[in-house]
Amino acid sequence: MARRRGKTSAIDDLMELVALLPWWAGVLLAIVSYLVLHRWANAPLPVASSPQDIAGMATSSIWRGLAYGGQFLLPFVCAMGALASALRRRERRRLIDTAARNPAADALHGMTWQAFEVLVGESFRRQGYLVEETGGGGADGGVDLVLGKGGDRFLVQCKQWKAFKVGVTVVRELYGVMAARGAAGGFVVTSGRFTQEATDFASGRNIRLIDGEALLQWIRQGRSPARSHPHSPSQPAAAHAPRAPREPTMDAPPPAPASTPAPAQSPAPVSAPDPATAPSCPACAQPMVRRVAKRGASAGHAFWGCSAYPRCRGTKPM
Repeated sequence: MARRRGKTSAIDDLMELVALLPWWAGVLLAIVSYLVLHRWANAPLPVASSPQDIAGMATSSIWRGLAYGGQFLLPFVCAMGALASALRRRERRRLIDTAARNPAADALHGMTWQAFEVLVGESFRRQGYLVEETGGGGADGGVDLVLGKGGDRFLVQCKQWKAFKVGVTVVRELYGVMAARGAAGGFVVTSGRFTQEATDFASGRNIRLIDGEALLQWIRQGRSPARSHPHSPSQPAAAHAPRAPREPTMDAPPPAPASTPAPAQSPAPVSAPDPATAPSCPACAQPMVRRVAKRGASAGHAFWGCSAYPRCRGTKPM
């Protein structure tokens, strides 16, 4: 999703850079810059005792003049960047809360592609990833987000498509960009669904496909505790990838990715739910049953699974 930007001034670039930081960091920069420049602007001028000192005194006067103006301009720019950071953080929270509370399956279709990209970025950020928004398009091959975690880098492409399924061409393009940039893995996230050809291509590669249903379930499960981390693409990495993605520790099994033909946790064996002790599913409020994972990093461990599986894949740790 391309985001076109016109020519910007150095002040706009600095404000945007500060806006990428936490809001409190922008406030701190504003205070420190004012104190430093104010002290410099009010420092006494050197006394010219010889003709050679006149040039040095003139240079000092110029720098003092710049510091005098900068003591007001630079803190103002930092403060505006901090305000922009706070407003963006508030907007991201609002998007997450709105999507988590909306019971409709098409909750993602009512937002713009810009809001969808922000929502996806905040979802990854809440899972412990460092998120860099690139805007997509151009020389980065359509990558919308660059994630960092555990020393690895992951590329994300967002597709807020309402009427069309995401085809294999999009997945192939991201896979080529991953190889060119040495990324450990990649994600394609859509508000809709993927074609079977796209799912087949991603299977066995270090790409994870996340459709709208899986994204909503992911947001709803991670909204309250925010402890579970989405696993990095667990498929074997291609030969040209520099490192295989690492599997972070998880408190509960994550929702199965759209690119995986079968869930990572087998639904068997199943224990009959006990109404007195069984919790309710966080996704659909149905009673949950005890299951035991047969594959993946949580193999052999018991967990609560929704009794409506496979229609609902809600899970909870025991």
